[in-house]
Amino acid sequence: MPHASDTRQRIIDAVLRIIGQDGIAAVTNRRIAKEAGVSLGSVTYHFATQHELLRESLLHFVAEETRHFTALADECSDERFDIGQAAEVVAQVAGGNAFDSRHIAPFELYVQAGRDERLRAAAAECFAAYDLLATRILTQLGVPDPERLAGAAVALVFGQQLRRLATGAPAEDLVETLLVLTRLTPARTPWKGEDISFGA
Repeated sequence: MPHASDTRQRIIDAVLRIIGQDGIAAVTNRRIAKEAGVSLGSVTYHFATQHELLRESLLHFVAEETRHFTALADECSDERFDIGQAAEVVAQVAGGNAFDSRHIAPFELYVQAGRDERLRAAAAECFAAYDLLATRILTQLGVPDPERLAGAAVALVFGQQLRRLATGAPAEDLVETLLVLTRLTPARTPWKGEDISFGA
C-alpha cells in the first residue's frame, strides 16, 4: 500500500501534468485520480478544495525551482565565470528545445496567482529565486547595479519563454536575448528617444 506522502506527491505531480496539458479548468478530482492512479477518495482526503490543490502544486513547483536555481546561482561563484558559462546557465534555464507540460504549467499557475491573491506569496518565492540567479550571473559578468537589473533580466527570460511557447521559437533565442542585457551600456538608463549603445 503506498505511503500517504507518496500518494500526495503523485496527486500533485498529476495536477501539474494536467495543468500543463489542458489548463487549470481541466483540473477535476476525477481527472486527477485517473492521472495519478489513485482512488477518487484519496484526492479529496489529501486536498479538501481545489484552491488547496493549486496552492500545494504551486508550492511544490516553487520548492523544486528554488532548489534548482539556487544551485545554479552557487555555480556562478567561480571567479573565472565568463560569458560562455553564462550562456550555458541560461540554456539550462531555457529547459531544452521543446516545451512539455512541466514547462507550460508554471505559466498557468502564475496567471492563476494573478486571479487568486492567496497564491501570490508562493509565486513571489519562485521569482525571488529567479532574481537571485540573475543577480549572481550579472555580478560575475561585471555588470554594474546587478540587483536593479535582475528583475529586468528575469522579465526578459519569461517574455522570451512565453514567445517560445506561443511560436515555437528556438531556445537559442532566449540565450541571445538575455545576453544582450550584459552588453547594454549601464552607466545610466537612457531617456526615451536616446540611442542605446552596446559594448564590443
